[in-house]
Amino acid sequence: MTLMVTDAVVLHAFDYLESSRILRLATRDAGVRSVLARGARSSRKRFGSAVDLFAQGTAQIHTKPGRDLDTLAALDVSRARPELAADLGRFTGASALAELMLRCAIAVAEPSVYDALLVGLDAVGSAAPGQARAATLASAWRLVAELGFAPNVDACGSCQAELEAEATVRFSHPAGGALCERCARLAPSGRALPAEARVALRVWLSGGADVSTLSDLDARAHQRLLREFLREHLADGRPLRAFEVWEHDEWSAA
Repeated sequence: MTLMVTDAVVLHAFDYLESSRILRLATRDAGVRSVLARGARSSRKRFGSAVDLFAQGTAQIHTKPGRDLDTLAALDVSRARPELAADLGRFTGASALAELMLRCAIAVAEPSVYDALLVGLDAVGSAAPGQARAATLASAWRLVAELGFAPNVDACGSCQAELEAEATVRFSHPAGGALCERCARLAPSGRALPAEARVALRVWLSGGADVSTLSDLDARAHQRLLREFLREHLADGRPLRAFEVWEHDEWSAA
């Protein structure tokens, strides 16, 4: 076995056998990894808060070529993020980001993707009351950009013609973004994207996070757009469970 030491954050955790847990980690140096935390359920002394969702720190991981499940020797937590667990809006938003990372990232080093995830989790965790949804949107689109499949908003996704900056355009998920008028007439479906929505997308995709003027109605429209875009570009067809809870506020009626 080889010992790998890397920065990591816990994205998912579930019980395994009588005393252990399996964690899905996003790491700076090896992408997304599945690790076995032996004895994590039987004693909190060994791992402590390291098995909690969104905990971040330095992981010591034993790896073996050809094996899908690594062994977690230790995770020295530097940031526990209790603010995410303290508010359901923040928690569901952070869970949606984690799910996006799990579904799209691979087991290779992608430091910029890892950093975008951390920035997103921190943004959601520090969001003012009522702004967690908007902060999640900004973070999710930035993560999409770093993962390499950002939509076009300033050029036609079909013919690459430049689009007027202040125009309302047709947004086509199969085409990968906005369309010019000519290509929009040929598209079988799409959604109207107002100029102000394009501005927001442009800001978020470039790493900006100004969400102070986003109304609840606009935020929900952006959630639908993001959900439709991800559904189009995730090839496996599996539903995004955490995303569905975040989008539909299913927890609010509990």
